[in-house]
Amino acid sequence: MDNKAIYKKTIGFSLWRVLWDFLAAVAFFGMAAAGFVIADKATNYGLVGLGIGAILGAIASWLILHFIGYTYKAGQIAMMTKGVVEGKLPEDTIAEGKKVVKERFSTVAAYYFVTGAIKGIFNQIGVGITAIGEAIGGDTGGSIGSAISAVINTIIAYLCDCCLGWVFYKKDESATKATLEGAAIFFKHGKTLLKNLGRIFGISLISFIVIGGVFFGIAYLILQAFPDAMAALQSEITQLFTENGEAVPEIFQSVLAINLTCSAIVGIIFWSMLHSTFVRPFILVGVLRNFINSGKDEKISESDMAELDKKSKKFAKLHAKA
Repeated sequence: MDNKAIYKKTIGFSLWRVLWDFLAAVAFFGMAAAGFVIADKATNYGLVGLGIGAILGAIASWLILHFIGYTYKAGQIAMMTKGVVEGKLPEDTIAEGKKVVKERFSTVAAYYFVTGAIKGIFNQIGVGITAIGEAIGGDTGGSIGSAISAVINTIIAYLCDCCLGWVFYKKDESATKATLEGAAIFFKHGKTLLKNLGRIFGISLISFIVIGGVFFGIAYLILQAFPDAMAALQSEITQLFTENGEAVPEIFQSVLAINLTCSAIVGIIFWSMLHSTFVRPFILVGVLRNFINSGKDEKISESDMAELDKKSKKFAKLHAKA
């Protein structure tokens, strides 16, 4: 199976993921809006209600994505790995993906332990690389450090998914040992795996402009339809800053500014949601194929592990346990 065929066969996971992401977003925005309206009418302190509603909405969103959404993301990576390695996929990829995830990670805690370990390893190494730019000093060093950090964080996200794919591939090994191997493979074949960087950033930029722009426009039109509510919000924000003796930031100085700010936030949130569920998996298939193929015939030695021990305390700790 080529990358396009694997993506099409696993797109069902993306559809389920976007549904749960949408419900999580609705829970967040719905509770925040309800909190503002209720508090504004009952006590005239809408911002307090907005804050309380946003907190409750964030908790509800986290619960949805933590306990349900993860199954579809992990299942998609499991089936992508199967397609890359075996060259074929079952008819019901959703059911098979859920089954594989349940077999590999019997509990939610086991899944998050492994993914947490993967992120911890790459994040620690990423921080070390970013420090090189910051060590230059001055504004230039800070800018270089920030740019490197943004690139590293993007790479880390893909490497974490590839490492998770390796855990599914090495089903006869413990998840911890497979995690360590996956990290070691990247550092032995980094140049091969990073050849997808142009594709990663190019497609991501296009999706940000298109998807983010569309939802920015939709949100702006919706907010324009509720001028009284937005005027009340702007008035409360102005009063809050004035009472504290502070100048009102430009993004809150008018209803138009608030509309634009809120629309931008909505655009970014929905871009992030749709990009991660539809665009990212398309990119990931190719990166995952490179990752799996580069490590298939690789024998990871103790010296390879020891070399990575020096770069990440998280890796060294897991290595000692394994």
